[in-house]
Amino acid sequence: MSGDVSGYGRLVRRKPQWDSTPRPYGGYFDDVVDELSFALGDEFSYAVERVVVHAGQLTLHVTRGLLLVVARALRDVPALRFELCCGVSGVHYPQDVGRELHAFYPLMSITHNRRVQVEVACPDADPHVPSLFSVYPTVDWHERETYDFFGIVFDGHPGLTRIEMPDDWVGHPQRKDYPLGGVPVDYHGASVAPPDQRRSYN
Repeated sequence: MSGDVSGYGRLVRRKPQWDSTPRPYGGYFDDVVDELSFALGDEFSYAVERVVVHAGQLTLHVTRGLLLVVARALRDVPALRFELCCGVSGVHYPQDVGRELHAFYPLMSITHNRRVQVEVACPDADPHVPSLFSVYPTVDWHERETYDFFGIVFDGHPGLTRIEMPDDWVGHPQRKDYPLGGVPVDYHGASVAPPDQRRSYN
């Protein structure tokens, strides 16, 4: 497979993997899941919806109501010690009915030199996710950006306002249902047309 993403390089589009990966996961992944399961006890089966290993990465899909519980365990349990959250990214899956909006958190354990991803989903009709600011203050601006571009409301964030778009902007421009139309932009003396007027792909 080439690195060409234009569609002309015989790029293979893979279906997203929604099911749990069977054990053994390999490497330190089994240890991380076992330690988290031990730390959460009976709550683990409610908190972690599925465990996915793909492309050499471990992703824990977490119930949004228990996101803070899982994050604190990942940070505080000595055998886990994921001290750093590298940010949060939003993803919009319109076809994932009832779970259209996803927030994705890459975590790193500096102590153990390990990485894990935490993913949480919420419906478009109720786009609320608990803020991780109280656990990982580094997510401050990242949660604002994800709110700005995807419309995910991070409950408990100390100042959840737009960070890129103007305060009176309507909509969230990184969502897949956001129209491509726009306004012309003046750049170095040239006028750049809105995206929907630049070129026809039909």
